[in-house]
Amino acid sequence: MRFIARWPRVEDLAAADEAEVLREWQGLGYYSRARNLHKAAQTVVANGWSPFPFRFEEIRSLPGIGDYTAGAIASFAYNQPYPAMDGNVYRVVARLLDIDEAFDTSAGKKLFHKQIEALMDREHPRLFNSAIMEFGALQCTPVLGENCLSCPLQSVCAAYAHGTAELLPVRKPRPKVRDRWLNYHIYTDGTYTLIHRREAKDIWYHLYDFPFEEEHLEKEYPFTHILSHQRLHARYEIHRVQKMPSIEGTILIRWEDLNDFALSRLTLRALDTLRGKA
Repeated sequence: MRFIARWPRVEDLAAADEAEVLREWQGLGYYSRARNLHKAAQTVVANGWSPFPFRFEEIRSLPGIGDYTAGAIASFAYNQPYPAMDGNVYRVVARLLDIDEAFDTSAGKKLFHKQIEALMDREHPRLFNSAIMEFGALQCTPVLGENCLSCPLQSVCAAYAHGTAELLPVRKPRPKVRDRWLNYHIYTDGTYTLIHRREAKDIWYHLYDFPFEEEHLEKEYPFTHILSHQRLHARYEIHRVQKMPSIEGTILIRWEDLNDFALSRLTLRALDTLRGKA
C-alpha cells in the first residue's frame, strides 16, 4: 500500500502535512479516518508512546479509536482482558442471552459490555475474542437458516429456547437518508482552473473540489454518490473563459496539477467522465 510505503514509521506519519496525508488516502473513502490516523500518530509521538501505547486507556484516548478498536488492539496485540465488540459479537451475545435492547445505543452498549465481560475468558482474551467473532461470522449469522439446528451452543441459547433468534440483535432506527443537490462549476481557460478547500465541518472536510452551489435545479444530475446517511446528486457545468472570475476562497491552479490535490471520489469520477471536455 502506497500509504504505508510513504510513511513506514509512526514518526514519519506524525511529521507529515495533513494535505499530503489526504492526498495519499485519495480514493479510499472515509477521509476522517486519514485525519484521525494522522492525529493519532502525532499524539503517540508527542506522548512518547512510540511505536504504540500499551495501556488500554492510552490506546482508547487516540483520535479515531473507540471501544471496539481499543479492545481489539489490547486483546489481540497484548493479550489483555478487554472485549472486542464488533457486529458479530453483539449478535452472538444478544441471541445467547436473549437481549432485546438496541445494541447501538449508549444504554445498550453498556449492557452488552457488562455481559461480555462476565462471559470472557480472562486468561485467554485473545483467543476468546477471536473465537466469538469467528462464531458470529460462520455459525451465528444474520440469516440463520439451518444454523440453529447444528449450533453447538443451542442447549444454552436463550433466544433459541424462546424462538427469538431471528429477531436479534435489535438496533435503533436508522436515520432517514438526506438528498442533496450539488451544482459544480468548472472554470477553465485551457490551462488553469479554480478549486477551493472545503473548510466547513461537512462532507469531505479539508479536501478540494470545484466551486459549487447547493440547490435543487430543474436540470439533470448525472452523478449520484451515496454516503452513510446522504445521497448526493451532482452536476458539473464547464465554463470556458478567457479571464478567470474572482471567487472568494478559490485558488488558481494548472489543470495538470489537479492530481497534486486531495479530491473526493465524486470529483474523481466526474473528472474521468469529463476528461477531454474541459
